[in-house]
Amino acid sequence: MKVAQASLDDDKAQDVIVINLTGKTSFADYMIVASGTSQRQVATMATHLREKLKAAGVNEVPLEGAQKNDWLLIDGGDIIVHLFRPEIREFYALEKIWGTAMPQPGEAA
Repeated sequence: MKVAQASLDDDKAQDVIVINLTGKTSFADYMIVASGTSQRQVATMATHLREKLKAAGVNEVPLEGAQKNDWLLIDGGDIIVHLFRPEIREFYALEKIWGTAMPQPGEAA
């Protein structure tokens, strides 16, 4: 996770939020949500992040959303990274969905 955070910091990502997914899902341990100021910055952040994750030993680093570069999803194995332009991030509000505590058995959602 430190590789991803350092890469985003180097590329001047905005409003970086790390969400611990332990106990919420089995597909990843952490989710990182960050914004870029433009489609070009979002695409550049994704490219750099993929390169750094591969250099750190992650074999495959799939990327989704590269057609428009409004919302890019990078699968780093135990880390899922969502990179947005600010208005797209605000619309989907992933950190509100995944950042809340999961209800315990017998509790209302």
